[in-house]
Amino acid sequence: MPELSSCAVHTATLKPWDLATTCSKLAAAGVAGVSIWRDKVAPDEGGVGLEEAVKIVKSSGLAVPAYVRGGFFPAADAGERRVAVDHNKSMLDEAAALGAEQVVLVVGAVPSVPLNAARVQVAEGIAACVEHAEAVGVKLAIEPLHPMYAADKSCINTIASARAVCDEVDHPIVGVAVDVYHVWWDPDLEAQIAALGEESRLFGFHVCDWRVPTRDLLLDRALMGDGCIDVAGIRKMVERAGFAGLGEVEIFSTEHWAEDQDDYLDRICGRFVSAS
Repeated sequence: MPELSSCAVHTATLKPWDLATTCSKLAAAGVAGVSIWRDKVAPDEGGVGLEEAVKIVKSSGLAVPAYVRGGFFPAADAGERRVAVDHNKSMLDEAAALGAEQVVLVVGAVPSVPLNAARVQVAEGIAACVEHAEAVGVKLAIEPLHPMYAADKSCINTIASARAVCDEVDHPIVGVAVDVYHVWWDPDLEAQIAALGEESRLFGFHVCDWRVPTRDLLLDRALMGDGCIDVAGIRKMVERAGFAGLGEVEIFSTEHWAEDQDDYLDRICGRFVSAS
């Protein structure tokens, strides 16, 4: 059974709170880490600024398993693809300043670019970031997204597809973040997770649950134990594959964001221990 010493929570999970509140509340609850979304940092997205964010995180004592989210490489225009690479390099710099282990890549997709071509562009974009990632000491973690997002969010929809990109880029700083929400349905899940372990490419593990019926395909994730995903079973798979990092609670939910966030955090902590 997992303990809070192996738990991190994404800032997006507790979206109503600012970064300082999130970090202080997590630390007080005994949670070990915080995965930071860029909107809490970047002034152009309403964040506190990198210098202040670094102070907040360092004073909290929390680990930062991930900085979220880079990627979005595909585009019909070559200039747009270069802009995407530059943006990801900037995110790597910010991640390094925050002490984050990795930048999570939601790799992107656009309806005007066929999926196979988009996957080539993703591999090219990640390859263009590898030298910079190595220089700043931050890993690049490809996060496969559920196939329902293939049109406009991610052309990488299975662990196997993510591993193929890793093979193409062929660098140990590039790996995969496994989010149960996106991969729980895959009949090859256990074998694919085992392969990630054998390849030393299992960089992250995100937990939540799939509500039945789902009322919104983006903003209706459930607390662990309130849906149909065998979260504990998948956790055992990643542990058998050698993963020893923090399990990251990542829940997008308009319902939960409307709740008292202190009560919600108490429930998150309880469910992480009892249902993941």
